[in-house]
Amino acid sequence: MDSEGKVVHSSKRTSTQHTKKSDRKRRHDKSRSRSPSSDFDKKRSKHRSSNKSHHYDDDKRSKRRNDDRYWTKYPRKDDSYIGRRYYDDDLPRGGDRKNFSKARDSEKKIEDAIVKPRERKVTDMITSRTGGAYIPPAKLRMMQAEITEKTSVAFQRLAWEALKKSIHGYINKVNISNIGIIARELLKENIIRGRGLLCKSIIQAQAASPTFTNVYAALVAVINCKFPNIGELLLKRLVLQLKRGFKQNNKIICISASTFVAHLVNQNVAHEILALEILTLLIETPTDDSIEVAIAFLKECGQKLSEVSSRGINAIFEMLRNILHEGKLEKRIQYMIDVIYQIRKDGFKDHAAVIAELDIIEEDDQFTHLIKLDDVKQAETEDILNVFKFDDDYELNEGKYKILSNEILQTDSEGESGSGSESGSEEDEESEEEGEEGQKETGTIIDNTETNLIALRRTIYLTIQSSLDFEECAHKLLKMELKPGQEIELCHMFLDCCAEQRTYEKFYGLLSQRFCQINNIYVEPFQQIFKDTYATTHRLDANRLRNVSKFFAHLLFTDAIGWEVLDTMKMNEEDTNSSSRIFIKILFQELAEFMGLEKLNQRLKDPTLQTHFAGLFPRDSPKNTRFSINFFTSIGLGGLTDELREHLKNLPKNLPVLNKEESSSSSSSSSSSSSCSS
Repeated sequence: MDSEGKVVHSSKRTSTQHTKKSDRKRRHDKSRSRSPSSDFDKKRSKHRSSNKSHHYDDDKRSKRRNDDRYWTKYPRKDDSYIGRRYYDDDLPRGGDRKNFSKARDSEKKIEDAIVKPRERKVTDMITSRTGGAYIPPAKLRMMQAEITEKTSVAFQRLAWEALKKSIHGYINKVNISNIGIIARELLKENIIRGRGLLCKSIIQAQAASPTFTNVYAALVAVINCKFPNIGELLLKRLVLQLKRGFKQNNKIICISASTFVAHLVNQNVAHEILALEILTLLIETPTDDSIEVAIAFLKECGQKLSEVSSRGINAIFEMLRNILHEGKLEKRIQYMIDVIYQIRKDGFKDHAAVIAELDIIEEDDQFTHLIKLDDVKQAETEDILNVFKFDDDYELNEGKYKILSNEILQTDSEGESGSGSESGSEEDEESEEEGEEGQKETGTIIDNTETNLIALRRTIYLTIQSSLDFEECAHKLLKMELKPGQEIELCHMFLDCCAEQRTYEKFYGLLSQRFCQINNIYVEPFQQIFKDTYATTHRLDANRLRNVSKFFAHLLFTDAIGWEVLDTMKMNEEDTNSSSRIFIKILFQELAEFMGLEKLNQRLKDPTLQTHFAGLFPRDSPKNTRFSINFFTSIGLGGLTDELREHLKNLPKNLPVLNKEESSSSSSSSSSSSSCSS
């Protein structure tokens, strides 16, 4: 059994040894097929584990190999550089230095391929959508010098970028001391082409520095008196920005925009009606934020509103008092309302409307825009003006603006050398200056375009609309100091404004009466307008005819104008028409209503005025006499014709026959009829 057991044991051991050898051989074959340097790696690992000094040297070699890896620089869009380290995946297998240098050379070629096309397309940065990267001024001048064709898109875009940079620079430099210089420099730039840029720059600068709002408003007032369309555009953008901020409940935007509008009201760029509308919008639905914005707005333009619209600001403060008594707001807001009442009591002495240094524009040169909150829409802000647009007539428009700028600034144009077109424009400017000097020597310049007349009528209209009563309006208009010959325009504006109303407003009659009583120089224009209006009554519709008749009736019964004007009226069938008869009807009905029939009859029987009333109450022929009697009887004023009736009864019986024969005869029979009547 022992021998058998030994035999069995030896047989098992030999079988396991055989399997282990076969497995080792198989693994060895696989490792050889996978990597020819695996044996070398095994020996190297054994060598590292057996000898520590060799392991230390190997670490130094690996560290040196890592140090050889360098940082490669890649250009970015802003010409700065970032670095990226080569890692093992970037190197060739086995860490071959020659292959590594080849990879580095190929990377440099890729870098050159990236950078060189960008250098070749520097000008493409300007033509991109966003305006491209920043270009230094010296480089920009070089690029402008390279482009000589002024009709090209590249040249106009470069000029647009230069205009934008110039406008931004001037706006950022403006302050109280240099506002006159900055305004002149801005007028030298083509701000008609860049009016969108100018408005955007001013609004952004004011939002960034609200403490300089009065300075920016004064600058806008200077530009507005020369180019009113720019002031109107900026005002519309501010109003739209305020409405947008109010809808979005953005207090910061509302305060910024409303402060700018308040100072524009102080500078007479915006009408005070806009300020009252903004205050009403903020206070009618009170919240903590809206009342805070309203109080900030009142601080800026409260003094101006107190001067020009005392009743309007009284109504606003009455609304604030009611809100304060309700006690629904925060304590902080209630305290602000108390503070604004104290500021008003002190006469806004710490919040002056316009300081002396910024009171630049004379009252005659100011141009006020009547813009209302509901009238401004998104399309009217013309945001497309902020973007470059190619101009086919670029040189022509630039030349026109240069001439206009020189006329405004009254300076000689400074043309660039080497430009034939500019030298030609200089010659034109010189000839225009010589012509102006000749006009100065011969006499005054005649305004055939009637620009000054339109501006005067606009100012009168705005003053009338902004006044709460006729006394305030008369006081404002008398301060205008009209030039000789402009009185008749003032009288025409009173009548035109009255005729445009839906119903007659006594405001205009009282206003005209006040002017006639203050100065007799206004009596003659009103009398002439009465005659002209009666001659053209057929051009008036029913509403205007009624308003005009009541207007002149007021002037007559108050004796503002003389009753001699009635001699233009001929009461007969031939000299009247339907419109003139309606005019006379309303006129005499108003006179009878205010004076009474008895006083009116006494005035019409005044012996000193009988020659002027002969046409109204004719006695030349029975036909005309009957026509007048029937007319006044039909309008309810038959009592005015008592003497006519007596005259008609006392006429001889054969006179009507003679009159019939005379009416059928020629025009020369008028003399024979007078002899017969005698």
